[in-house]
Amino acid sequence: MAKELIINQTLNEQRVALIENGEILDFLIDRGGDDGGNQPIVGNIYKGKVLRVLPGMQSAFIDIGHEKAAFLYVDDAYIPTLEEQREMLKNKLKEEEVKTSQQNVGKVIPDEMSTFTESVLKLRKDISIDSILKEGKDIIVQVAKEPLGSKGPRVTRHITLAGRHIVFMPFIEHTGVSRRIQDENERNRLKEILDSIRPEGKGIIARTVAESQSYKVLKSDFNMLVKIWKDLLRKSSKAKAPAMIYKDLTFIQRVLRDITDEDVDAIIVDSKSVFHQVEKFINKYLISMKGKVRLYPDDTPIFEHYGIELEIERGINNKIYLKSGGSINVDQTEALVSIDVNTGKYVGKKTLEETILKTNLEAVKEISYQLRLRNCGGIIIIDFIDMDKEEHRDTVYQALLEVLKKDRAKTNVLPISGLGLVEMTRKRTRETLTRILCNTCPYCEGTGRVKSPITVCYDLIRELIKVVKKAKSQKIYVYAHPEVSAQLCGKELDIIETLEEQYSKNFVIRAENSYHIEQYEIYAHEF
Repeated sequence: MAKELIINQTLNEQRVALIENGEILDFLIDRGGDDGGNQPIVGNIYKGKVLRVLPGMQSAFIDIGHEKAAFLYVDDAYIPTLEEQREMLKNKLKEEEVKTSQQNVGKVIPDEMSTFTESVLKLRKDISIDSILKEGKDIIVQVAKEPLGSKGPRVTRHITLAGRHIVFMPFIEHTGVSRRIQDENERNRLKEILDSIRPEGKGIIARTVAESQSYKVLKSDFNMLVKIWKDLLRKSSKAKAPAMIYKDLTFIQRVLRDITDEDVDAIIVDSKSVFHQVEKFINKYLISMKGKVRLYPDDTPIFEHYGIELEIERGINNKIYLKSGGSINVDQTEALVSIDVNTGKYVGKKTLEETILKTNLEAVKEISYQLRLRNCGGIIIIDFIDMDKEEHRDTVYQALLEVLKKDRAKTNVLPISGLGLVEMTRKRTRETLTRILCNTCPYCEGTGRVKSPITVCYDLIRELIKVVKKAKSQKIYVYAHPEVSAQLCGKELDIIETLEEQYSKNFVIRAENSYHIEQYEIYAHEF
């Protein structure tokens, strides 16, 4: 299966798509140029100042120099002592051993960072945010989530520095291996290497691309990250908060570091300057990728040539049609994402149950694809077509778990409920595709609906009655949208005439082309 990384440069906009056999595995976009603009990018580290501490919310707001204050939750603010960390690890391993023996599934493979992050909550039962932070104090934080919608960035004090093969954690004592490396012998080999490299009190995690790498390669990566850490500490001691003290790699470099692996058969770029940047980075850090970079030669835009442009358009539409004739509807709100599966035109060839099962299984693949493409995150509710048979529900659920294995983002999926619903979560650290590419409709203000002309007519009439009861002048002027004015002077003219006669008034109705469909004005005085 051919896997290719397609890079498109259009002035200050850079777009990257990782595709496999024409299907987008990952899509990223940056419009800030190489410096990332003024946006707090995930991975950037700041010397910030504590603005407000909120004990009632167990959180604090940190000034990092961005227009919106950064949000710091107590779990991300508290750094346990070395003794506490070791106690947490001991308890965590005991829990996992009990859980594993109960499930009878063999030896547990710990997640990259779950050992630490899941244990902090239990440890901090008696720890309040105001015992950790004080307003006006300086603090070093790292961006964990970029600003999303109206929310500012989310930050953490659990600093991590990512290299090509490993992640360095200066405050956490931990040795971990990516969960995507499943071979037990390889996991043990990497853990032995990391334990020999890791200083006491520090943490190292082997990334997926560390598989089969030598001690020398991992040690070199570690030395580079330690040097970066020491440099940013020196910079922090001289900087005045708020100030950025470490900027992650450029957008293209982050892409090459984070989503490019040896399975990628080719990196195709349509810009000479980006082509040279990619080659330089690969020659220094990704030796195994040498010879795989190509400059796109055709006149047809690169994203059109590979069918990516069409897929992006599908990614911002609410309705997506399936090959069978069925469809899925994706609605993204501030709180959650809801996905509805419909049979549509598909009537099947056998029984109703088989038709429903086939549609749901086809929808599973498309849903997984759309979640990655749109970068949907948070709570996701999938409404599959109701299935009467328990084995059909289990088949669809297992199929969903299987296709989600392709997703780089962490997901948690609950079994299909009796109502045919799947509840799941998906981690998101950056904006959704629709928020990046689209603005809220200025006419409907994002609701997707406006009142009908007849509804506005009756709203206007009710307001008109209130005005005429108090008005002393004989003439009443009404200004409204042309469609509403036409309704008042047409179908609803009898109501207007009845009111004129009842209140002995004269109504002058005028159409205003510049008015919103729901806008109207009523004046009870002479002009």
